[in-house]
Amino acid sequence: MKITSRLLIWLLCAGALVLACGPHAHRNDSSASAADGPPAPKPTAPAPEGLVLATSANVSVGDQVALSLHVTNVADHSVELDFPNGQTHDFVVLDSAGHELWRWSSGRMFTQALQNKLLNSTETVTYAESWNPRGLHGDFTLVAILRSSNFPKEERVAFEVP
Repeated sequence: MKITSRLLIWLLCAGALVLACGPHAHRNDSSASAADGPPAPKPTAPAPEGLVLATSANVSVGDQVALSLHVTNVADHSVELDFPNGQTHDFVVLDSAGHELWRWSSGRMFTQALQNKLLNSTETVTYAESWNPRGLHGDFTLVAILRSSNFPKEERVAFEVP
């Protein structure tokens, strides 16, 4: 009886550890999909020699500021994005002087497990978040970052909150 109880406790602890450390999506206004949000620009010409990924960032200003990063495989073969941990992307908002006002990843925890994302030829993945400017007005810059270890990308977009 004592051995069975110890085994049960050990299995429950191991299961809790796997659940806590396993990969899972964050649910705080975050999304990454191949179809959500505004359509990503599609490449119209053949990719230049050696270009594998095309990226673009979009900003849509309303009550909230909608931010998106589109990543498109422009190669004629599948590409695997490697991420050193659970963070696939980040968004940073800078003021007109270049000072950081907000960073999406600030205060978030990410799994420490390696992860991969396979993009087929011409496939696009979109990472979308939102920022609440909380009464701020003026000119800002979005820095959208793909945190891939083998294809790191960064896009900047200037925008205005009236």
